[in-house]
Amino acid sequence: MQFEQAAFPINRFRRLRRSEALRDLVGENRLSSADFIWPLFIRDGQGIEEPIHSMPGVNRLSVDRLMFAAERAMLLGIRAICLFPYTDNALKTPECAEAWNPENLTNRAIRSLKLKFPDLAVMTDVALDPYNSFGHDGLVVDGKVLNDETVAALVRMTLAQADAGADIIGPSDMMDGRILAMRTALEDAGHKEVVILSYAAKYASGFYGPFRDAVGASGVLVGDKKTYQMNPANQNEAMRLIARDLREGADMVMVKPGMPYLDICRLAKDNFCVPTFAYQVSGEYAMIKAAAQNGWIDGEKVMMESLLCFKRAGCDGILTYFAPQAAAILAEMR
Repeated sequence: MQFEQAAFPINRFRRLRRSEALRDLVGENRLSSADFIWPLFIRDGQGIEEPIHSMPGVNRLSVDRLMFAAERAMLLGIRAICLFPYTDNALKTPECAEAWNPENLTNRAIRSLKLKFPDLAVMTDVALDPYNSFGHDGLVVDGKVLNDETVAALVRMTLAQADAGADIIGPSDMMDGRILAMRTALEDAGHKEVVILSYAAKYASGFYGPFRDAVGASGVLVGDKKTYQMNPANQNEAMRLIARDLREGADMVMVKPGMPYLDICRLAKDNFCVPTFAYQVSGEYAMIKAAAQNGWIDGEKVMMESLLCFKRAGCDGILTYFAPQAAAILAEMR
């Protein structure tokens, strides 16, 4: 039904903006600390909090220090974290066998987290790039990223993470057919309650640079990822990929990067009505932090505005490195 607004002065939009109480009363979207998944970088060692220079304020954490971050998350009302490992180059091989090692860094971290914080949802990343001597998300033979062979490897990785206690599996690899293979394997192995949050619409973006620094992949990658990640020009393709992943058994879907792709978030929510997430990626984070450090923007205001934009675009949740800072601000506002 088409509605025609009354003309000025009968209708004055500013009436509902004149006080904070009225603005809050009619606000259409709100942020909560429960909206956030906090991405955390982990590394081997003890007592390590190693700054990532391209991501000011973000550190690589040894597993013992990860426990303090997890406790902080719980106190701030952040209910989920996502683990990304920094892997020693000596463990990176063309076969990527460290990816499904039950005793690899990620799996040890999962077990420690679930033992100490059973109510914290632990999400993992499923892709081979942290373990691949070529830096790719899939197995590489003669310069080509193989699809089906990679899917088989990713299934092994998924099962190892589920065995360790992961609550949410996050396939970020963008191989064809991997969701069905993972869901089938999880069901067959008795992991019927493990959630799959599929990176269904992941673009071949220039916004990932600081992340690759964080996981030690910057100097390793041979070529680019355009044969499996999406063309930034495409919108309809994203809808087809989301539909496919949902048919194959994904419980939730992700759009990555975030703010440059708010149109994709909106379409995903409107078309599929499923839990929809966005990843405010490392480049987005780094740009806001750098501009704030130079005094060009109010970092806190822009941070909160950027996060609210995801909610307005239809997202149910956001993976963001700003999670603890934003959650602390929201706690003060209560």
